[in-house]
Amino acid sequence: MPKPRGRHFFANPGPTNIPDSVLRAMDRPSVDFNDPDFVAVYEAAYAGLKRVLRTGQHLFMYNASGHGAWEASLTNLLSPGDTILVLESGYFSDEWANMARSHGLEVQVVAADWRRGVDIADVRRHLAADAAHAIKAVCAVHNETSTGLMLPLPAIRAALDEAGHPALFLVDTISSLGSLEFRMDEWGIDCVVGGSQKGLMLPTGMSFTGVSAKAFAAHASARLHRFYFDWTMMAERSTKSFIGTIPVHIFYGLRESIRLLEEEGLDNVVARHSRLAEATRRAARAWAANDGPRLFCLSPDRCSESVTTVLMPEGCDGDSLRRTVRERFNVSLGGGLSRLSNRVIRIGHLGDLNEPMLLGALAAVEMGLRIEGVPHGRGGVEAAMAYLAA
Repeated sequence: MPKPRGRHFFANPGPTNIPDSVLRAMDRPSVDFNDPDFVAVYEAAYAGLKRVLRTGQHLFMYNASGHGAWEASLTNLLSPGDTILVLESGYFSDEWANMARSHGLEVQVVAADWRRGVDIADVRRHLAADAAHAIKAVCAVHNETSTGLMLPLPAIRAALDEAGHPALFLVDTISSLGSLEFRMDEWGIDCVVGGSQKGLMLPTGMSFTGVSAKAFAAHASARLHRFYFDWTMMAERSTKSFIGTIPVHIFYGLRESIRLLEEEGLDNVVARHSRLAEATRRAARAWAANDGPRLFCLSPDRCSESVTTVLMPEGCDGDSLRRTVRERFNVSLGGGLSRLSNRVIRIGHLGDLNEPMLLGALAAVEMGLRIEGVPHGRGGVEAAMAYLAA
């Protein structure tokens, strides 16, 4: 089959499209990261990222994907044998829990239906039952990319406060920061895990943790082994981050991506993601007719604003649909992870994206459903168009 022509439509939930101006900003020769001209770029990007996090507290950055920031959050805050409470939301909450176990931590899980997410009442019960305060941290994935659902962070913070529980509140924002509303300080979050490749519209390879004063104080007594991710060592460096070489080019891109976010306005960025997400859901609801594909998330108030996960009908292969859409129409979709392998497709609508780009991806999905013979209702793209044009 000949290679499809035209621009590749990247509707994957991460990494995401990189804006042309960000690509141009990174297109430069190597620069010494101690050069005063680069230091100014670094400091501007560092301050800008804190504004996006909405924090005035600590920020540490790493040459790593989001998994590296997960590891940094655990090893800098906890000691062998400590107990953490993980709120189940899908594949990535499970992976964070597995990483914690590999470091010798005890993991309690607030179990949940992947299509609905945790019941906050169950979180309250777990915290109330921990009268001895054995739980040292509560870990939540703000936006679960695998299942297409969000967790209400202020409600989780309220559960901790109502229980009078001193546990640290750790949050993964890898697929929410720069796309969904997020307020680190206002929401009382102690450690934020983030990455470069989604809402920040950059290549994969840099991650970071926002750290509250409370968490940094807890770090002083944490005894898990660490070196490359050690906040104490980082705090002594002039950059307040990075053990080793700084990824210079990403900082030129980060400065530009933050400029784009702030030019649009963070509230407007959130509103745009919400609008594109609702259009995608309306398309999926139309496809659900005739026993067709349907929204995986069953809690309307928790449907993700950055990725929509669509459950395929019984006997239909999500990966086959993705392959057809990629090969015929040059559109890339996300696939199912773990227990959802082959059972879902994931449509990313985050980062550098507008209405025509989304409609092109939805049209490719609808054509793919026809080609693959997947039962579905017609008119998904029309439903999305009607909403966006209203």
